Amino acid sequence: MAKILLVEDHEEIWDFLSRRLKRRGYEVVLAHDGEEGVLKARTSRPDIILLDMNLPVLDGWSAARALKSDAETARIPIIALTAHAMSGDREKVIQAGCDDYHPKPVDFSKLLTQIGAALGTPPSP
Repeated sequence: MAKILLVEDHEEIWDFLSRRLKRRGYEVVLAHDGEEGVLKARTSRPDIILLDMNLPVLDGWSAARALKSDAETARIPIIALTAHAMSGDREKVIQAGCDDYHPKPVDFSKLLTQIGAALGTPPSP
């Protein structure tokens, strides 16, 4: 199964998501700030990144730009996780380098569909 890098600083969210993703068979690597996320993307080689946009140390916008500008990580799909759900926010995360956008609160079944689409695989039941 695919390896997911979850970059999220809120414990309730990373705990909830990592447990549910693991139950679906995904390997989950955690990072709690944008700088750690960029480093773990380079070292753990995930198949996909779930990236909170409001992170400490290095925000998700900067992390996405760094990942997409690095030849080693540029092809890894990034799904932005953000509480920003205003008109135009989806376009902003796409311009920052993310491949898709998922507003918080997380709709887990929709997120699974987005992960499957990004990986080119159907979601697991």
